[in-house]
Amino acid sequence: MTGLGSNPQVLTPHVYWAQRHRDIYLRVELSDAKDVNISLQENNTLQFKAQGHGAKGDHQYKFTLEFLEPVKPEINHKSTQRQVDIKLRKQEERWWDRLTLQEKKPLFLAPDFDRWLDESDAEVELQAKEEQRLNKISIESRHRKDPYVGLKKGYLFMYNLVQFLGFSWIFVNMTVRLFILGQDSFYDTFHTTADMMYFCQMLAVLEVINPLLGLVKTGFFPALIQVAGRNVILFVVFGSLEEMQNKPVVFFVFYLWSTIEIFRYPFYMLACIGTDWPVLTWLRYSLWIPLYPLGVIAEALAVIQSLPIFDESRLFSLSLPAVLGRSMSFSYTLQLYLVLMFLGLFINFRHLYKLRQRRYRSRKRKLH
Repeated sequence: MTGLGSNPQVLTPHVYWAQRHRDIYLRVELSDAKDVNISLQENNTLQFKAQGHGAKGDHQYKFTLEFLEPVKPEINHKSTQRQVDIKLRKQEERWWDRLTLQEKKPLFLAPDFDRWLDESDAEVELQAKEEQRLNKISIESRHRKDPYVGLKKGYLFMYNLVQFLGFSWIFVNMTVRLFILGQDSFYDTFHTTADMMYFCQMLAVLEVINPLLGLVKTGFFPALIQVAGRNVILFVVFGSLEEMQNKPVVFFVFYLWSTIEIFRYPFYMLACIGTDWPVLTWLRYSLWIPLYPLGVIAEALAVIQSLPIFDESRLFSLSLPAVLGRSMSFSYTLQLYLVLMFLGLFINFRHLYKLRQRRYRSRKRKLH
């Protein structure tokens, strides 16, 4: 009996593993581990020994793993109440086909699905970390070298604040009139809100200029497509044709525009001061999914309704030589614009989708 007591039973714990291009992660299922002894032998074999509570109760547990390729001798490990976490650095940054030199996996070894990534996902994660590192360096260097960063942020904050107030006024005005007048409010939307919409859309030209000056990271072409497209509808289709100004389509175009902007502008405004409201962030990156296509459809309906009016009034018609005919109606230009409108929808939709993916992919990485 004395001999058995002096040689406690030695068992193998459950071990879970995962990898990245640079690192190996091991998770040993051993709670309240004591006398943890981890070493790397010359033959590239990891030896683990510890006393703790595992699958078979309180015993001494140990295991050995001969790695597929060399690892660096430094071993980082941390013992918690539930497990022992081990991290090793590979000699060469590359993806391993398996963990151990022997092809047959040891019975005690299994993938750690909490950390598991396939090779392509790991490459994306590696690239994202590198981009994050470079962006941090770029931001820090820019902050050190740019003496006008405070002035730029102040300008962007005020611009977004003014646009938020302008579109909020339009949205509230239209909403109140809708509740009071019902469908009758559809027919005088232009006359009650056009001045403010003119102001906001003329001011929005700065969104095309800001990327050119390096004040924002937003792409030039997506901003140009949105601002130019809206201004064609506002100034050409609605502004130049009195017959269009009393049509219900004006209400739907203005209401969809303002609904998008009352969430977009405060998001950018708060970003200028380093503030993030999760609900506002979600609305900014999600509401455009139904609203942006609906807005383009409403704009397309406005263009289609204006075609016979331009044909009849000959407004903006292009004079042609007598051989070719009297003139070419502006409606032909608008028909071409309809095609470009849906091309612009595709370009901007893809741009916004990539922004959304990038935003929430980085948030998931932060959570993990």
